[in-house]
Amino acid sequence: MAPTHDPQLLKGVLSLLLLRLLAERESYGYEVVQRLHALGLSDISEGSVYPALARLEREGRVEARLVASRSGPARKYYRPTAAGVQALAEGTASWLSLAAVVHPVLVRRLPDPPTSPEDT
Repeated sequence: MAPTHDPQLLKGVLSLLLLRLLAERESYGYEVVQRLHALGLSDISEGSVYPALARLEREGRVEARLVASRSGPARKYYRPTAAGVQALAEGTASWLSLAAVVHPVLVRRLPDPPTSPEDT
């Protein structure tokens, strides 16, 4: 199945999405993946989310704690740190600023294509 979203665009904004979802509610990795799928990002895999969570943890933007689970091994729950909350605020402002410039350009109507070689 072909991806429904450009993987390069998603890669650029995945950390921001993860910080946002974790700021809304502390979650474990698989739950975050399911939440992204419910938002319509069904082509994001665990193989993309878990490394991004580990990177955010190494950068000090999220912190994790293990919580015992009745259905298997302990789950690692993530939540943003103060640095993560600040990165979320800055990243959101940057994204919205970029989108405000890019969106109007991308939705402009294209000129009609020439209908014959003489029209060019």
